[in-house]
Amino acid sequence: MACPHIGPASLQKPTPNDSVYREDCTQCFNSIDDPAGLDLCLKCFNGGCAGERAHAKLHSTARGHPLVLNIRRTRKIIERDEPPLKMSKLAIAAETEADRYNTILTVKCLECGVDNIDKEDPAIAPIVEGVMNANTFSRKEEVKAWEQELTSCEHILTMQQGEPRKIASQNLGHCSKCDLNENLWLCLECGNLGCGRAQFGGVSGNSHALAHSKETAHGVAVKLGSITPEGGADVYCYTCDEERIDENLSTHLANWGIILSERQKTEKSLTEMQIEQNLRWEFSMTTEDGKELVPLFGPGLTGLKNLGNSCYLASILQCLYDIPSFQKRYNGDLPLPSVEDPGQDLETQLRKIGDGLLSGRYSKPDSDVTVSEHSSEVPHQKGLAPSMLKHLIGRGHAEFSTMRQQDAFELLQHLIKLITRSRHPEELGDPTKPMRFVMEQRLQCLSCKKVRYSSNEQDSIFIDVPLEKLPAEEGEEPKYKPVSLKQCLDNLTASEVVELTCASCQSKDGFSKRQLFKTFPEVLVVNARKMAVVNWVPVKVDVPIIVDEESFALDAYLSEGQQPDEEALPEDAASSTPAFVPHAESLATLEAMGFPRVRCEKALHATGNSDANAAMEWLFGHMEDPDIDVPLDLGAAKPVEAADPEKLAMLESMGLGGPRATKALKETNGDVERAIEWLFSHPDDEGDSGEADQAGEDAPKSDTLAGSSELPANFQLQSIVCHKGTSIHAGHYVAFIRKKLGEETSWVLFNDEKVVKIVDVEEMKKFAYVYFFKRV
Repeated sequence: MACPHIGPASLQKPTPNDSVYREDCTQCFNSIDDPAGLDLCLKCFNGGCAGERAHAKLHSTARGHPLVLNIRRTRKIIERDEPPLKMSKLAIAAETEADRYNTILTVKCLECGVDNIDKEDPAIAPIVEGVMNANTFSRKEEVKAWEQELTSCEHILTMQQGEPRKIASQNLGHCSKCDLNENLWLCLECGNLGCGRAQFGGVSGNSHALAHSKETAHGVAVKLGSITPEGGADVYCYTCDEERIDENLSTHLANWGIILSERQKTEKSLTEMQIEQNLRWEFSMTTEDGKELVPLFGPGLTGLKNLGNSCYLASILQCLYDIPSFQKRYNGDLPLPSVEDPGQDLETQLRKIGDGLLSGRYSKPDSDVTVSEHSSEVPHQKGLAPSMLKHLIGRGHAEFSTMRQQDAFELLQHLIKLITRSRHPEELGDPTKPMRFVMEQRLQCLSCKKVRYSSNEQDSIFIDVPLEKLPAEEGEEPKYKPVSLKQCLDNLTASEVVELTCASCQSKDGFSKRQLFKTFPEVLVVNARKMAVVNWVPVKVDVPIIVDEESFALDAYLSEGQQPDEEALPEDAASSTPAFVPHAESLATLEAMGFPRVRCEKALHATGNSDANAAMEWLFGHMEDPDIDVPLDLGAAKPVEAADPEKLAMLESMGLGGPRATKALKETNGDVERAIEWLFSHPDDEGDSGEADQAGEDAPKSDTLAGSSELPANFQLQSIVCHKGTSIHAGHYVAFIRKKLGEETSWVLFNDEKVVKIVDVEEMKKFAYVYFFKRV
């Protein structure tokens, strides 16, 4: 039977800019590997499941796109008696899809029911060929999962080298500022030899190459021991602070008497050291007697596939979807939103993740690998690939849009903002609301004793973990004394003296400052900062934090508010916040290190205005803050001004202009990056509408405080995001979550797609980075 819809459909092959969703359904995680396969729309290239859930039919009816390509894939049987070889290079050599799978293609019409249209039809054949050859939406093929995309830069392309000369031979060279003769970096501009930074695995370094770059503004260097006769080498641009490629490396080295064909590689490259780190940063998947932990399956026990450095996202999603408000808001039982492109809709993708993680539908052993009866390999899950959600979360964001490892806590804050700005059904509400609470700060002048109380709504707290090294043998990695959560909370809420000038009595004696909880949330998120500075580089260290397994009370940290016998600073004085006077000696120390004055003042204000070292650690931890260079402002929040014309023009150039752009800038305090996120997450918002909108802004707002001040305030540890590695932007993240397994409650490890029950919780305490406590 011929299909009458082929001619009128006017099908076109996908262009490089089109998203082709031919891996899994845009509304659930059913995929081409399911028995019914995936129906790919030949008009707009949406992917819809072809089975009982019938999301392809739903899309066809809504959009009037009846023609689809059904794709079904089955795994070729592979018997494995030995575990796979360890990764030996950064760019993984992958099999082709044809080597691994049998693929069946069928063209169908969902409207007239024809399920075997001729694929060779001239109107159909080029479209089928186009969609099968196009990049999938994720564009993250396995072969590129760990492959770094290195490029050159303007500093290499415009580099001017000094007079030619021959540097010391490979065996005799040493750092120009110390005696190190390994980990040496050659400045390609002047020929200076400097040692690099200390590296993972005991590689020595005093950062003299970096110091030389700062002193001379010479940005480009090459690691001598990494040079190969074939022309490979580690090239680093200190100006860009990025690893680079030098297309003319042979010529640039010859200027310093180095002939590529005569070189021998003697040291590990940066890539090889990263490989070694990634292999080492793994959490134990075995018991004490060496047996592999048995995988778990079922609702709420579904793993997430690592898309290449996406473990930071997977660990946060597992913890969020363990929270009851998220389970209620984004479960698979709710009707899906009717949108034109489900793959580009944040609400749809959050629902898709909820259905995937909570339903248990996809929590089953990976059937791709047949395990021999003689093999000890444990069949784990295949894991769900959250590629569509990752794309939406990262859209318009300089860091989360990349394939690089990111800070899991920063991702959590970013995701909370996106969800908070979204529209929520009244009966379900914002799922991040249970995480909100209010902190109250009390300032008291040490001279006139007058006080000022101010409060701030938050969704998390930071705790700085005290660092005290334990005695260690020479050559051993440093170990740190365990600290208790109570000690960290005591430090957070302790009273301190800050150098401020009182606007009421003009005294410069300073103020006592203390912050406490004004209300408590239902879910308390705590970020544990464990940072030390080594060779002027911030390094994350592992300090065990002792947290009770049972519930504990936070009643002692509740603010009592202003007392009857306390006199508040007068309103006129309150309108001008006490002037902050930075500690002169500490300020001079920080400025001598090269930090701008604005940043120094902010750091001193945030750390008690007395300790330059504490301020320096704060600076290293806040380098990426978007407002790091905005002058310190202790005044009340200022009203949002009219949208900046330049920023409006920028949004208009992206096709995002009009009233919606104006409102987006107002909602995000003029931040263009956040405004783009707001626009994409509020597609139905009409934007600023003049006087009506202004009236809405002037309308009285609810005085209801987030959280609750009722006592007792008892909390219990529910889940943890743990991290291994010396930087929060590298290494590996996993989640540990307290789950009900049958009649018992146990800790479950979510390590990407692997989900196992654990008994030993010591490792998780040592590497804990983000805590989720539930109120009980």
